[in-house]
Amino acid sequence: MTKARSEPASTEKARTTGSAAAEIRIQALRSIGEITAGDWNSCANPMGNSSSKSSSIEALAQPSNKTGATVEKNNKEQSYNPFISHAFLSSLEDSGSVGGRSGWQAQHLLVKTTEGTLLGAAPCYAKSHSRGEYVFDRGWAEAYERAGGAYYPKLQVAVPFTPATGRRLLVRPGAQADIARQGLAAGLVELARLCDASGVHVTFATEEECAFLGERGFLRRTDQQFHWANSGYSTFDDFLVALSARKRKTIKRERRDAVAADVTVHRLTGSDLTESVWDAFFQFYMETGSRKWGRPYLTRSFYSLAGERMGDRILLVMAKRAGRWIAGAINFIGSDTLFGRHWGAIEHHPFLHFEVCYYQAIDYAIAHKLDFVEAGAQGEHKIARGYLPRITHSAHYIADPGLRRAVADYLVRERAYVEAAGAELATLAPYRKDQVLDEDSF
Repeated sequence: MTKARSEPASTEKARTTGSAAAEIRIQALRSIGEITAGDWNSCANPMGNSSSKSSSIEALAQPSNKTGATVEKNNKEQSYNPFISHAFLSSLEDSGSVGGRSGWQAQHLLVKTTEGTLLGAAPCYAKSHSRGEYVFDRGWAEAYERAGGAYYPKLQVAVPFTPATGRRLLVRPGAQADIARQGLAAGLVELARLCDASGVHVTFATEEECAFLGERGFLRRTDQQFHWANSGYSTFDDFLVALSARKRKTIKRERRDAVAADVTVHRLTGSDLTESVWDAFFQFYMETGSRKWGRPYLTRSFYSLAGERMGDRILLVMAKRAGRWIAGAINFIGSDTLFGRHWGAIEHHPFLHFEVCYYQAIDYAIAHKLDFVEAGAQGEHKIARGYLPRITHSAHYIADPGLRRAVADYLVRERAYVEAAGAELATLAPYRKDQVLDEDSF
């Protein structure tokens, strides 16, 4: 078991089974600006930042002595994820969306060799509330506070305001990957102790990471979202053919009615993302976000910074009527997944939300040969549009033994409920009975 302190200059020995001891240093940063983009991305997205699947995925799938299953697993783990990139996380911090009085204070954890080589990192934040996480633990906080405990601060290993699955223990590939992973897990627990935090919450992590953390005392939690999987479709019509006749007819009608009032739909990326476009989209975001959440999380400057730093990884689907933008949805492009985030509108037309958020995303994924579309949290209405239930994972370290026992008992029942609910919802899938969907994709 790795032993490490979270102090910037600490040095400890990390041991892995069957290997010699290795010394590592654990460091916590109060801003991602304290590390270069190149160093961070060498752990977060080690296959590089190219949007082409051929340059990221296929490069990993070269012939080797590994089994095909292992290679496929590695491909998924190392595929490009825009949200854990330095560009995205620094845009959150530099825009003031994170930090300051937001209740999200950076405590990014690094694992280095004693010579200073970066081996791993984790996007980590000290939290004074439970907002903007999409894995809800407010009930835990209230119960603990009623018992006289202090639930906040807590540590959140996550991408702020972003319910999208991705790696959270960002380990550089290589011989010392296991040491780095163990160092991050132990370092997070120690950092919680040093911060007097009630625990560590690693949310929307991969299933493999949660299993690893579960072996180290973290409690495992599941939930579900609704994702679309590409079964090798060449066109949107190919996707429609896979649906039952009734669902196929419904989607065609919804797409037609969405633009019936002289609405046109446009896909914008890269240099298309001008400041005037961001002005319009931010207006949509504020109008819709104020109604849904009370206080939108992102500042206007976030969009400008993200557009400047990673515009080729952003797909903005915008609707226009009578010469002005009226609605839009923002998506981020991974090497195998299109991640839909949020949408807004200042005019409301029947089915426009479905067109801009769901159907355009599917159309884009098919055209660009992406494997999945993740359409964000919640929304059982997505099932009728071809998005199926998919389990999401998180891992939770609870410092107080009494709270830990209560939460562990609750999670046993919650996991059973999530599994049963997912199985029941899957029966509502709109696909034809003769369609065989690859369950392993989920």
